[in-house]
Amino acid sequence: MRGFSANILLIIFGFLLSLPVVAQQQSDKERERAQKEARQLMQDADVALGENNFPEAEAAYRKAIAKDPENAEARYNMGNMYYTRENTPQAAQRFKEAAEVADTKTAKHKAHHNLGNAYMKQKMYQEAVDAYKDALRNDPTDDETRYNLALAKKMLEEEQEQQDDNQDGGDDENEDQDEQDQENQDQDQEQENEDQQDQDGEGNNEGDQDQQNQDQEEQEGDQDEQEQPEGQGNQEDEEQQPEDGQPQPSQGQLSPEQIQSLLEAMSNEERKVQDKVNAEKQKGAKVQSEKDW
Repeated sequence: MRGFSANILLIIFGFLLSLPVVAQQQSDKERERAQKEARQLMQDADVALGENNFPEAEAAYRKAIAKDPENAEARYNMGNMYYTRENTPQAAQRFKEAAEVADTKTAKHKAHHNLGNAYMKQKMYQEAVDAYKDALRNDPTDDETRYNLALAKKMLEEEQEQQDDNQDGGDDENEDQDEQDQENQDQDQEQENEDQQDQDGEGNNEGDQDQQNQDQEEQEGDQDEQEQPEGQGNQEDEEQQPEDGQPQPSQGQLSPEQIQSLLEAMSNEERKVQDKVNAEKQKGAKVQSEKDW
């Protein structure tokens, strides 16, 4: 019984050890089958391209990549297809994928070289320089890649110089604009000063005119005060020194002539006071100036 049990255990143990080998064999067969199907799909894509049937070729390449995700050749060929149709962004994407999954230096060199070409068409010069450098790392003897790298470096330098020139030009334009703005501001300020001076001049002219009118009225008032009826002064003198034979007024009484003279003097004083009051009112009134709307 013990010998029988030991044999069973050995059989089971051997079976378990063979399982990974069987699984690996099955995996290899599936991989070979997938690779074979992928190659067939790539051939179909080539036939479609020969017939200028781009949609069918694109679909065939996509199926080939789905069957064999590590197929660098399918991605590389698909990148060439996009490149010839001026779809450089898609071409760059496929060349980049091909370089990542490629398992030989030759395949990596070709993918990076064409990736650099796709970047050059997009004027992405820095990316092109990096791609050509990666290509030369895998094949330093390729003169074409070396030439393309030199050209990409030259285009990158010219682009940077152009950007620097544009930046300097932009700074100059900003300075010119600032100077123009300052000049316009100075002109506006000067115009405002002139307008203010004109308004002040109008106000001063009106004030001077009011002062002249007031002075003239005061002069007229003084002239009226100085003017008296003819014979009035002589009459007062005569009253102070009456002639012989003329009746003299009793003490504390005024003659009719004196009463008339007194009334006229009071009237003149009242008119002078009224004129001064009117002049003060007119002088204190605010001057209404026109606004330049």
